[in-house]
Amino acid sequence: MDPSHAQTDLSSRLQQATTLARQVQQHPEAHQAFQAVLDEIRPQSSQAADLLEQLWGEYIGSQRSSLFWEQLSEVEKNLSERLSESHMQLKQNYLRLMQEQ
Repeated sequence: MDPSHAQTDLSSRLQQATTLARQVQQHPEAHQAFQAVLDEIRPQSSQAADLLEQLWGEYIGSQRSSLFWEQLSEVEKNLSERLSESHMQLKQNYLRLMQEQ
């Protein structure tokens, strides 16, 4: 295999690992795919492998953080909707009470 093809193969496999990592449920598969890439790079350059491993850890952390904030935002949205519904119900109850008097 010529070097440019090997580089493309590594790049595409790294891209596959990052794509898998976008879904938290697929993190074990993503880690496995990344480890295979890392195992191939380490004999050529341990320093590059160490740096790539650090970047991977940061990427996984950012994916988890992103998911956390998305879920928190969804909870906040649902809470806001329920609060708005409760407010409307209270307002309608108040108006009915005023009409009865």
